[in-house]
Order: sequence, then C-alpha cells, then structure tokens
Amino acid sequence: MAKLLQAPPKCLLTEWHIANKMQCARTESQKSRSERVTAESQRLVDETEKTTQKTQSDVNKKIEQRLEEIKFWKQELDDKLEQIVKETEVLLTFKTRLEKALESCKEPLVIAQQCLLNRERRAGIDLVHDEVEQELVKEAEVLQGVIALLERTLEQTNEQIRLNRSAKYNLEMDLRDKFTALTIDDYCASLTNNTPDIRYANNVVKIGGNSVSLEDWIDFSNVNIEKADKQRNSSLALRALIDRILSQTVNDMRKQFETVNVAFRNRVKEVKVAKHKLETLLAMVMDETASQEKNIAALEKAITDKEGPVKVAQTRLEARTHRPNVELCCDTVQYRLISEVQEITNNIQRLKDTLAQAKAELKGLSRRQLSLEEEIQVKENTLYIDEVLCMQMRESVSINSF
Repeated sequence: MAKLLQAPPKCLLTEWHIANKMQCARTESQKSRSERVTAESQRLVDETEKTTQKTQSDVNKKIEQRLEEIKFWKQELDDKLEQIVKETEVLLTFKTRLEKALESCKEPLVIAQQCLLNRERRAGIDLVHDEVEQELVKEAEVLQGVIALLERTLEQTNEQIRLNRSAKYNLEMDLRDKFTALTIDDYCASLTNNTPDIRYANNVVKIGGNSVSLEDWIDFSNVNIEKADKQRNSSLALRALIDRILSQTVNDMRKQFETVNVAFRNRVKEVKVAKHKLETLLAMVMDETASQEKNIAALEKAITDKEGPVKVAQTRLEARTHRPNVELCCDTVQYRLISEVQEITNNIQRLKDTLAQAKAELKGLSRRQLSLEEEIQVKENTLYIDEVLCMQMRESVSINSF
C-alpha cells in the first residue's frame, strides 16, 4: 500500500531543458511544414484556377467553333434540300406533261386504227392498198412508237422522282441530327459556372462505342450532299430529255397526221374525178341505149313494112300459076316477080341480121350501164368512207404541245 502511494520519479533539470528544446524544435518544424503546405496550396489553387479558366475558355471556344461548323454544314444541307425539293417539284410537272401527252396519243391511234377498219369496207377495185392506207399504217406505227417511248420515259421519270425523294429523305435525316446536335451544343455553350442546373454526372468521361471520327462525320454529310447533287443533275438531264422527246414526238405526229390528211384529200379528189368520168360514161351509154332502142324499133318497123310487098309479090306469083295452057309462060313479069320476092326476102333477112346485132349491142349497153352504175356505187361508198367517216372523224383530232 505504501508502494502504491509512492511519488513519481523526478526528472533531471537537463532532461527538462532538453524536453523543452525538443518541443520547440518539433513545433518550429511543424510550423515550417505547415507554412510550406499553405504556400504550395495557394500556388496550386492559383495554378489550377488559371488552368481551369484557360481550359474552360478553350472548351468554350471549341464549342463555338463546333457550333459554326455544324451551322455551316446545316446551311449546306439546307441549300441542297431546297434545291432537290424544287427540282422534284419541277420534275413532277414534267411527269404531268408526259402523262397528258401519253393520254393525248390514245385518241389519234384509235382513230387511225378505226380509219383502217372503215377502209376495209371499200368494195371491188377500190379495195386497194393505196397511199392513204400506207400512210395510215405508218401513222399507227408512229403513234404506237410514241406511246412506247413516252411510257418508258414516264417510268424513268417515276424512278428519278423516287431517287430525288430518297436523297431528300437522307438530307432531312441529316438535318434533323444536325439540328439536335446544334441545340445540344447551343445549350452547352450557354452553361456557366453559375448556371443553376449544372450537376455532377457519373460515367460521362468516356468516348461512346458508337461514336464516329470527325472525318467520318464530315464524309457522311458530304456523301448526302454529293448524292443530292448527283440526283439533281440527273433530274436536270432527264428534264432536258423530256423536253426534246415531247417536242420531237409532237412534230412527228403532226407531220404524219398532215401527211395522212393530204393523202386523204388527194385520194378523195382522185375518186371524185373517176366517179365523174364514170357518170359521164354512164350518161353516154344511156344516150346510146336510147338511140339503139330507137334503131331497133326502126328495124322492126322496116321488117314489118316489108311484109306487104312480099305478100303482094307472092300473091301475084301464086295467081299467075293459074294461067291456062300456053298462057303459063315465063314472061318478063314472071321473072321480075321472082326477082322481087328474092330481093325483098334478102332485104328482110339483112334487116333481121342487123336487128339481131342491134339487140346484142343493146344488151351490151345494158351490161355496160349496170357495170358503170355498180362502179359508181363503189366510188360513192369509197367517198362516204374516206370523206364522211374518216376525214370527219379526223377533224376531232388535236395534236397539241405539252
């Protein structure tokens, strides 16, 4: 118990001085280290502040540059989009022109084919492969060729419109992405250290796996622009081609249409001349028929008129056979009576032969009259087909430029 209450051992004075010195030394050392840390901290604060400000300024500058770059490409895309939209609208009007031109070819083709069918109803010698038919066949071939060409051109136009719209779609998608990127970078450019909604974000200091290089980014828009330019140039070339086709085809159609009309007019004139000649011949034949009928009547009367004299002569001869005896002699009267009977008989026979010939000629004139009348009907039928059916039908055709 006495040991527990024993006083702690006392230190030597030298130990006390040494302890004080050590405390002072440690304190001075700690103070010196703290001052160095403070000075280093201030320097670091100043340095990091300057670096941060410089970096943030550089970032702000980069964002502004990026905004300008995006705006530049967006403007390029906007320009190309406007061009391709306008070009597509113009091409659509050319498509409408093609459709109208194609529709306008159908009626002339139907009429040309109908004219060919109508002319198959010509009769006799008039059913001839004349110039009109040749030109009608050629007209039908021209119209069919024009229709085929316009249909191919219309298909090509539809395909070009599809390609234009595809290029337009790519530009619009690119512009949509550019607009989104511009909005985001505009927002980033507006941020400052005092912006209320700034915050910490985890796992953002990285490059995404779906990121592309700047070169790829530029190439992407370049490709879209080049495609739009290519399709616009193709569309311009196609429009020039359509203009040439529409101009050439309408000229070909008009030229052939007029050629057919001229052939029709010439043929109608030719048939009318032939018909007039036939009518003149018919009138001449009818006059000759009337004359021949009068001639036959005169011959028949002349034969009838000979009956009296021959009867008288034969009666006299018969009466003189009754003379008696020696009076029954061949005197001059007898010889003359015999001669008279023979003469009248010969004359009657000559008249009958001539009558038979006249009747044969009358039959020939009748046949000729019937043939001429039939041929005139053939010509009238041809004129009705060509002048009334075909030419009047063709008057409704109007070949316009589109």
